Amino acid sequence: MKRSKLLFKLLPGLIMLTLSINLSAQCDNWEGSAQKGEAEDAHTIYRQALKTKDYQMAFENWEKAYNIAPAADGKRDFHYTDGIKLYLNRWKNETDAAKKKEYIDRILKLQEEAVNCLSSGGITLKCHGQKDCYTKRIGYLQGRLAYDMFYILNTPYSKTIEQLSGAVENSGDDLEYIVFAPYANIVVYNFENELMTKEEARAIYERLNAVADLKIAKGDRLSDSYQQAKQSMNSTFSKIERYIFDCEFFKAKLRPEYDADPDNFEVIKQTLAILKGQGCGSGDVFFDELDTKWKKYAAVENAKIQADFEENNPNVAAKRLYDQGDFKSAALKYQEAADGEVDPSKKAGYLFSLASIEFRKLKQYSKARATAREAAKLRPGWGRPFMLIGDMYGSTARSCGDSWNQRLAILAAMDKYNYAKSIDSEQAKDANSRLSKYRASMPDKNDGFMRGIKVGHAASVGCWIGETVKVRFSN
Repeated sequence: MKRSKLLFKLLPGLIMLTLSINLSAQCDNWEGSAQKGEAEDAHTIYRQALKTKDYQMAFENWEKAYNIAPAADGKRDFHYTDGIKLYLNRWKNETDAAKKKEYIDRILKLQEEAVNCLSSGGITLKCHGQKDCYTKRIGYLQGRLAYDMFYILNTPYSKTIEQLSGAVENSGDDLEYIVFAPYANIVVYNFENELMTKEEARAIYERLNAVADLKIAKGDRLSDSYQQAKQSMNSTFSKIERYIFDCEFFKAKLRPEYDADPDNFEVIKQTLAILKGQGCGSGDVFFDELDTKWKKYAAVENAKIQADFEENNPNVAAKRLYDQGDFKSAALKYQEAADGEVDPSKKAGYLFSLASIEFRKLKQYSKARATAREAAKLRPGWGRPFMLIGDMYGSTARSCGDSWNQRLAILAAMDKYNYAKSIDSEQAKDANSRLSKYRASMPDKNDGFMRGIKVGHAASVGCWIGETVKVRFSN
């Protein structure tokens, strides 16, 4: 029992000791080693072979150098980074899936060893006074591996993003531009597949753009590369930016383009549409400025469009003028529409509208009747023009002389209603309604007797009507 308790107390320490030994072994260098000469020779040979792309010789000698001294002379991480390059080359030329997986695992292991040795001090770098040179070197290695994992190894995004995240954290403002595109693509994929929140996606976007802007502002030899990488990255992010950002982001993003050309109404239209979609609205200074400009422009443009349309479609202009109460101008436009129309049915419609205005609004009865008759000729079997003429006769009957002649005018109106429903069943209901209304206004039999006129006799209607009707009586 005592031995068991003692072993339990010693176990954590033994584990830590084992880990320490393993880590130390990962970071062994050839200084003080009995195999130093052999390791140095192998190192020199494989490095030269790498330059000439003799990968077989490079691998054989790298393996010797690495097995003796993973950390080389303890001042560089070449044996890890070169090992990754060599295994990458093997992966590219391998067709066996199991072998390819083995090479990927070895690459990730070498990366882990390099990071561990740099973190633990197993490798001593020349930092030239830079306190964070170790973490930045780790970030550099993570970024480079992430690039290969994304573009070459096609490793799962869950593993690649670990390296990318580490690269961003450790590299700080020295993050390489080569990680922008892989990181953006994985973020978009993860967000679209609900593997990342909008807050996480937004934080990565902002961090990467902050690094890019800092590097571009420096204006050194890499500024153009960072500029191009930023544009490409943000083009990828644009697929989700409307879901992860709010109004303020888009105001800042779109404002420069607007300020560069504030009278470009295509820019105004597009900017306003995007801002509306992102929740911007009335009360925001920038939004209101755009909205006011757009409304003024739209009003002018719509007026131009409407004018052009009406010029080619005078019937539309006629309807607008009618609604505005400008009946004379409306009549002229309907006449223009009829004159320019080749389709008989459409032309008849325009003429009917013209006749209605001439009758009801301009009180030009003879002209209105002539126009209605012209419309009727163009569309056989259409009863509405005759209904309209009947309305003309009925409404003007009181101006056609004495009571007898007024009642004859009513008969003329009733004749038109009867004819209208006889050729066009759609007019029957309205025609019957009018006939019923006017029946009591037909001539009186006693008046006819006094004039020597019987049922069926022909009689001329006076005034402007000038029709001949067959007499019938109301009683």
